[in-house]
Amino acid sequence: MKRHLGIFLRGAGMGAADAVPGVSGGTIAFVTGIYEELIHTIRQFGPSAIGAWRRWGLRGLVAHLNLSFVVPLLTGILASLVSVAHLVVWLMDDHPLLLNGFFFGLVAASVLVVGRHPTDWRWWHLLPLVVGLLLAQALPSLMPMVARLGSPDLILVVGGAIAISALLLPGVSGSFLLLAMGLYGTVMDGIRSFDVGLLGLFGLGCLVGLFVFSRLLSWLLAYHHTATLQLLVGFIVGSLPVLWPWRELVRYQLGPEGQMIPLDYRYLTPGDFTVLTGDPARLPAVVALMLAGVALVLLISRVNRPAATTPAGTRPGADKEEGSNV
Repeated sequence: MKRHLGIFLRGAGMGAADAVPGVSGGTIAFVTGIYEELIHTIRQFGPSAIGAWRRWGLRGLVAHLNLSFVVPLLTGILASLVSVAHLVVWLMDDHPLLLNGFFFGLVAASVLVVGRHPTDWRWWHLLPLVVGLLLAQALPSLMPMVARLGSPDLILVVGGAIAISALLLPGVSGSFLLLAMGLYGTVMDGIRSFDVGLLGLFGLGCLVGLFVFSRLLSWLLAYHHTATLQLLVGFIVGSLPVLWPWRELVRYQLGPEGQMIPLDYRYLTPGDFTVLTGDPARLPAVVALMLAGVALVLLISRVNRPAATTPAGTRPGADKEEGSNV
């Protein structure tokens, strides 16, 4: 029961993070020590599950799919998404500086946690770090191309596949990519109103993205573990500018429904922000929340460090062992 509650709370944290443009649920999973188990478990949902059911029956299938992990995690994510959706919209409208300040500190501290060099680190691991940094910067500018697909249904499916893939990447925000695709408001409204048709199309895209991307990430973590971790660090570092509280939108475009899609920002000092916008920078409160985000990540990392050093699914042939131990 204690493990299930812990997983539920981690899922709630992932759901809350993914409701905020610029923050990744994958970052929360990484910091809380469940990231690689999450990737490995998602990979189990495929043809191999049919074989497990035929050989070992229902009990074997439950073990193969790691449902004792999946069920409380998904419950936490869904509960958080439904409950946090209204809160996030309010915070983004009324207190964007405070919200961004907290998550800036949280993500910045995540860089320290994920970026700790393992014993097999080599100088050439800087290359995947730089690649992750460049991709994190380039992805949002590529997202408006999705709106050119024409069919609204196809856009929803493709958007779901991209957003769920971003969920699996620390530092890459599925919500921010949805915002860049012009789908954020549509999806959030669909969640709040429980639009079954819209959520069904979006969910189909999510399933496709999960099936393909989880297998790619699982293979990379199994055979190129350190290089993959450095790639993820690059993604996290590249996401930080999006969360800087004091910024000015300098370039945008209108989506298919007339919504504003941000493309580029100018990053300001607190003083320049006040002069330019006339709004208070709220520096003490923002800094306090930044430090609170840093403290929370370091505390969680300290608590989960033993579990994070030997995650599930990080080596070839782990499937059979993990399936028997669930």
